Amino acid sequence: MTYRDKMPALDDGPADQSGFYPLPRKKSSSPSVVNHPVVHAKFKSATPRPLELFDKVKNFKTAARLRELGVYPYFRTISSAQDTEVIIDNKKVLMLGSNSYLGLTNHPRIKEATKAAVEKYGTGCAGSRFLNGTLDIHLELEAALAKLVNKEAVLLYSTGFQVNLGVISALVGKGEYVLGDKSNHASIVEGCLLAQGKFLRFSHKDMAALENRLQSLEPKAGKLIVVDGVFSMEGDIIPLPELCRIAARHGAAVMVDDAHSIGVLGKNGTGTASHFGLTDQVHLIMGTFSKSLASLGGFIASDALTVDYLKHHSRSLIFSASMSPANAAAVLAAVKIMVQEPERIAQLWRNTTRMKQGLLDLGFDLGDSETPILPVYCRDLMVAFNLCKRLQEEGVFVNPVVSPAVPPGQELMRISLMATHTDKQIDFALDKLSKVGKELDLI
Repeated sequence: MTYRDKMPALDDGPADQSGFYPLPRKKSSSPSVVNHPVVHAKFKSATPRPLELFDKVKNFKTAARLRELGVYPYFRTISSAQDTEVIIDNKKVLMLGSNSYLGLTNHPRIKEATKAAVEKYGTGCAGSRFLNGTLDIHLELEAALAKLVNKEAVLLYSTGFQVNLGVISALVGKGEYVLGDKSNHASIVEGCLLAQGKFLRFSHKDMAALENRLQSLEPKAGKLIVVDGVFSMEGDIIPLPELCRIAARHGAAVMVDDAHSIGVLGKNGTGTASHFGLTDQVHLIMGTFSKSLASLGGFIASDALTVDYLKHHSRSLIFSASMSPANAAAVLAAVKIMVQEPERIAQLWRNTTRMKQGLLDLGFDLGDSETPILPVYCRDLMVAFNLCKRLQEEGVFVNPVVSPAVPPGQELMRISLMATHTDKQIDFALDKLSKVGKELDLI
């Protein structure tokens, strides 16, 4: 009997809207209070409470079950700076689950920049960019980012998620189409669903499937193709040259989400389009600040006319408070460091090569990863949770990835490298991965 055979089954029910393996939903057998004859007679004019709305809440048992099993992997509390090592439960743990690819979140120049911004501007903007929330530091950052990615203009949003929601929904109207890779990030999917146009998906990186989709559409209809540059779970890269050729043949615009590409791919970390030399063929470049750029927020880069249109039509921009001054200052400082210190990106890739080769030598399945995102495939829900738990007990922080982030049966543990990881730390992690991987029958 293997370790997998000994593990309890978590759930056999279908996923709910969150995709988080809830127990099968059951309608409550107890009568509604408002339908009780005595209560009904006394409160004839009372509006019935929608108690059935909360059936899904009462029947959601998965998180509690995981806690009972001691493998609940979410909302772990860190009591230190986000760095190569963090403190959890008063213990030092090697961080291999962070998106801080360049290791800038604790950089002294960035921390000083945020302090200076708070001194000058205060802690917040108290309004949206559309009204009273535009500061000169926002404009300075937009100009710096436009120069970085070689586009005419940039527009800042308060989070990366809001960029994809606001841009896609504003651009794709009735009678138009938005097409997306099936492995796109959830924020892209939600933006596509929010758009008034029709949302079509194609198999992961399947350019023939994309072309078939486009061939079935009216030639003169508006079409937008939206893809991740680097896919956040699989760690692979979109075949952008072929995608751009197909888009040009069918009159489709291209939008690339560079959340995991900025600071990783391209000259000076400028992203996927730069990496392939296709900046002029990508109409919209999206990026976030919460990964390589050590802050919080996001941006869209395009031509000046498109950015001006989004300023007046993107609801997640117009109806949200603007980026805090400290966040904007942090990004400005991070961009300067990234450009001035290209050796950081080179070290990130050296670390990636060392870890990847070590994992492959141990016998782990990494799929098609080509980047500092290294998925260790478990293909079993409880194996992924137990792997995460055991590695933390051994002093290594990693993230389990399950449905809906990946399809059921493709569960994995995601390792993310940072430029600031040392050879000693990587070798320590490989030693622990070897131990726990054998224990759980993964290698």
